[in-house]
Amino acid sequence: MYVEQIMTRAVDTVTADMKLSHAAQVMREKGRRYLPVVDDQNHLVGLFSQKELDRAEPSAITTLSVGEVNYLTSKITVGELMVREVITCAPDALVEEAGQLIRDKRIGNLPVIDNGELVGVVSETDILDFFLDIMGCGLDNTTRIAVSLPNKARALGGLLHKINDAGGYIATVVSPVSQMGSPKRVAIVRYAADNPQDVDEKLRQDGYTLLSEKLAQP
Repeated sequence: MYVEQIMTRAVDTVTADMKLSHAAQVMREKGRRYLPVVDDQNHLVGLFSQKELDRAEPSAITTLSVGEVNYLTSKITVGELMVREVITCAPDALVEEAGQLIRDKRIGNLPVIDNGELVGVVSETDILDFFLDIMGCGLDNTTRIAVSLPNKARALGGLLHKINDAGGYIATVVSPVSQMGSPKRVAIVRYAADNPQDVDEKLRQDGYTLLSEKLAQP
């Protein structure tokens, strides 16, 4: 799946000449921690975040009066504080590549750029929602099993066929291979069935080791 399929398209933005107080108001009202900074052609020129906003706020031990503080902050613009070197991705980037970038760079989101124009933003939450969906966490009336398998060709396919033959309908499958040379791998399968206990018992009779089992709730 590609970033464009999970990104947020309706992006709240600010401009470099916007006053700090205005940008802070946008962040509060929209509940944003990050705001892309764009020019009049919707080209990304920077990123303004809560970190930059906090940095601009006066210290608790300042000797300035409230009026003086408000006057000074009213003169500061987003462009004076924004991050100019912004990490971005393209709409056709793979979701896992975007997630790896967010993790490696320790950033909260990635502006998505297409032909120089800001077309969306993909966030930590978007990535997490995607992987939760892959794991089938929102599916009702499914049974989840983790099965130990030989790390060889057709082992996973054989398991899925056995579940189907026993009356199960496969909903999701996750079976990462962390070490290609390892003799074993784990398959995490969610399936729907009228009698999941019977399906799991058939798997055990066929020699499969179920590492965990969470039956669908009636």
